[in-house]
Amino acid sequence: MARNYWLFKSEPGTWSWDDQVKRADKGEGWDGVRNYQASNNMKAMKIGDWGFFYHSVNEKQIVGIVDVIEEYHPDPTDAKGRFGMVTVRAIRPFEKPVTLADIKAEPALEDLSLIKQSRLSVMPIPKASWDLICKMGQTKAD
Repeated sequence: MARNYWLFKSEPGTWSWDDQVKRADKGEGWDGVRNYQASNNMKAMKIGDWGFFYHSVNEKQIVGIVDVIEEYHPDPTDAKGRFGMVTVRAIRPFEKPVTLADIKAEPALEDLSLIKQSRLSVMPIPKASWDLICKMGQTKAD
């Protein structure tokens, strides 16, 4: 089965790459998402899918790769029970973080949701874009 690729945005002051790495193989639930499009993206995820770990706010850069280890399930932080989450674990850091400015400067990436829907916190990444961003970050793609 083909793997799908995603991007997960996190505010590093709330949940950072280092926090994710500390969870080791146990991983961490990607909770707190309250946007229906982002939630639907998580509903589409399967165990074994990979995602970029993106530090938002001031950093605005991809810093690592995670994989989905638990599919969509209830988010205990949602008192109304409308939203769920997936659980992800750290795979590897980026050798060289890839900034939003780097991505915007690459014409082949101009259609990414990261650029077109800048407020979306969880989004799909096409395989060709995944491979290019990994190359930009001097990081193994698979």
